[in-house]
Order: sequence, then structure tokens, then C-alpha cells
Amino acid sequence: MLATFLQALVSGLAIGGIYALIALGFSITFTTTKTLNFAQGEFIGVGAFLGVTVLYVLSSGSFSGHGLPQAASAGVNFPVAVIAVGAVMGVLGILLFITAVQPFAGKPGMSWIMSTIGFGTILQSFGLAIWGPAPVSVPSPFGDDVMRFGGVGVRPQEILVLVVAIVLMVGLDILMRRTRLGKAMRAVAHSPSVAALMGINVTAIMLGAFALSSLLAGVGGLLVAPISSASLFLGLGIALKAFSGAILGGLDNPRGCIFGGFMLGLLEAGVALWQAQWREIVIFLLIILVLAIFPNGLFGSRSLDKV
Repeated sequence: MLATFLQALVSGLAIGGIYALIALGFSITFTTTKTLNFAQGEFIGVGAFLGVTVLYVLSSGSFSGHGLPQAASAGVNFPVAVIAVGAVMGVLGILLFITAVQPFAGKPGMSWIMSTIGFGTILQSFGLAIWGPAPVSVPSPFGDDVMRFGGVGVRPQEILVLVVAIVLMVGLDILMRRTRLGKAMRAVAHSPSVAALMGINVTAIMLGAFALSSLLAGVGGLLVAPISSASLFLGLGIALKAFSGAILGGLDNPRGCIFGGFMLGLLEAGVALWQAQWREIVIFLLIILVLAIFPNGLFGSRSLDKV
């Protein structure tokens, strides 16, 4: 029983790390632009397949059955794929802001909701035209054999996901709190007009926020692909739960979003020990309950009605 619990704990932390990364992306765009990227799910799926493409090229175009061979992720291949995916998705995030968000900035209504959804649909359609709808298995850079620790079975990719997620989140926390760029982003989040008077390039900060958010989504998609296979439809459920985690923790509080993401991951794994089919029911009942008591999330401080 203890071994089963510990195994669920590791799995919950791993998927919670992905939720936390994506939730952090939602928080970054919301605090700086007061908008959200509702194409995050498509960015996750496309990021996973961009990673598959990079690994395919680096492994000299080898393919095995319905997936890549183990050698495709060996050596520096996987880190190179992560960097490439982050760069491409960052550029796509900038394109998203310029085409689907900036034209509606300062205007009444929420046209940016439909425009970001439309951008995501277009992106997914391009992906389907290029890669097709079939999922592709992706090997972990550390192999797919289950590691045993005192009876607890852990997949190497789960450890990698957790470690990379923590490193990225700690790095972003330091960036936001201890660098001039981070202080500029926080100033824009507090008041764009005042930040502009202080000489801060508000548009550049907003572009950076969308690039960073999209980068996190793409890298998250590649990291989770060895666990659940790469699919262009992979991201919808992940993005929905990540957004739920952000709402749960407080959309305007980056650390709260991280907490909410990990909390949902652990809850999901815990409920799966009891009845897997109850996972979504329990998760969203909890979210409804928390929001009924804390309308701005557990750590939120501003009203979401201002979106």
C-alpha cells in the first residue's frame, strides 16, 4: 500500500509539474496584458510534434513502428530538441500577440478570446496537414525501463519532467523578482501607463510575456510526450487543468499558480488510486468549492471581473 501511494505521489508531482508550468504561462500573460492565450492547448500539441521532428532529423530520419527509436533521444538530442521547441514556440507566441491580441488591446469587449482560439485552431490545422492525426511514441532520453526504489516503480521521464519543471519555475521566479527585466514586467503588470512614463517599453514586455508563455507550453508538450505519446490533441486536457490550477491558486499570483498546478496533479493521482473515472469529477468539484469560498483563488488578490 505504501509503495502504491509513493508511486502515485511521484506521478502526481510529475504531471503536476507540467500543469504548474502551463499555469505559470497563463499567469504571466494575464498579469502583463490582462488577456489570456486560449490557444495554449494547441501550443502544447504542436510543441510536442516540433520536438518529434527535431529528434527525427537528429537521428538521421529513423523511425520505428509508430514512434521514434530509443537512439533518437540519446545524447544531446533531447536537450537540443527542447531548446529548438522553446525558440520556435516563443516566435509563434510573438506572432499570436501581434495578430490575435494587440489589434484588440484597449478596445471594449473580449474579442481576443475568439482571436486566440482561432489562432490555435489554425495552428492545429497546419499541424494536422503536416504531421497527420496519429499519435507518435517518443522515447525518454534516459530510457523507458521502470526504475525500482524499494518496490516503487518510477519512469525516468517522470523524474526528468519534475526536475526540469522545478528548474524552470525557480529560474522564472528569480527572473521575475531579482532582475531588471522581471521588475519591468511587474511594473507593467501593476500599471502599463505608469510603466510607460518610467521609460519601459510596454509593448516589448507584452511580446516577451506571450513568447515566454508559449515557450513554456511547447516545452511542456515535449516533456510530457514520452509519458503519453505526442499528439496534436494532447494539449486540450492539459491546458484545461493547468488553467484550472491557475484559477485555483490565483491567476494574478505566479507562485499561487504553481501551487495550484501541483495540487491538481497530486489530487488527480490520489483519486486515481481510488477510482480513476472520478478524477475529473473530484477535481472540478474542488475548484467550484474553492472558488465559492475564495472567488479570486487561494492566493489571488485582484478581481477576475476586470479581464
